[in-house]
Amino acid sequence: MLDRKQKLKISGSLLALLLVAVGLGCNGFFVNPTLTSISVGPTATINQNGTVQMSAVGTYNDGSTSNLSDVQWSSSETTVATINTSGLVTGISPGTATITGASGTVSGTASVTVALTNVTGITISPTSASANLNGGTAQFTAQATVSGGSPVDITTTGTWSISSTSTGSTSDFTVTQGQTPEVVTVQSTATVGEIATVTITYVSSTNTYTANAKLTVIQ
Repeated sequence: MLDRKQKLKISGSLLALLLVAVGLGCNGFFVNPTLTSISVGPTATINQNGTVQMSAVGTYNDGSTSNLSDVQWSSSETTVATINTSGLVTGISPGTATITGASGTVSGTASVTVALTNVTGITISPTSASANLNGGTAQFTAQATVSGGSPVDITTTGTWSISSTSTGSTSDFTVTQGQTPEVVTVQSTATVGEIATVTITYVSSTNTYTANAKLTVIQ
C-alpha cells in the first residue's frame, strides 16, 4: 500500500507530465501565419523637394492584416525620387518612380510622381497628324513651359487620352502611356476620314493643364 506522501508525490509528477504534454501539444499545433502580400501606399503626386510618407500593410494566409515596420524600401528611379529606410519619399526631379516595399520575398509597389513647379502651360507636338486605318500609328510629344526656365519634356509624366470627335467613341484608337514619343494606334473599328482628339493632361504643383492635337484616319 502506498502511503499519503507517496501518493502525493506520484500525483504531482503526473500533473507535471500532463502540463508538459499540453504545452508541447499546443506548440505543435500552432503555426505562425504566413505573409502572402503587401499593399504599399499612397500613390501620390508631390512637388520637387516635397515629401510623402509611405506605409506597408501585410496580408497573411489566415486573412489577417497588419502594418509592417520591418520593410526594405527602394525607388526605381532615384534621380526622380528617393526613399529612406523609414519609408519617407523625397521628390528630386520631374518624373515618376515606382516605390517598392519588401519583406523577405514578398513585396508591393506604388507610384510617386514628382511634379514641376512654376509651370505656365503645356504644348503638344505635332498639333495635327494622320494615321492609316487598321493598325496605323501616329506619334506625339509634349512639353511644359516653365517660368524662368527651359521647357521640360512631360511626354511620359502626363496622362494621355483620345476620343473620336466624329463618333464619340474611345475604342477606335489606343494610346500607350509612359513612353516617348507617345504612340496612338488606329483600330480596325475606325473609319477612313474619322477625326479624333488626342489630349494630354498634366498636373503640376499648382494647377492642371491640358493640350490637344488632331488625328485623322486615312486609307
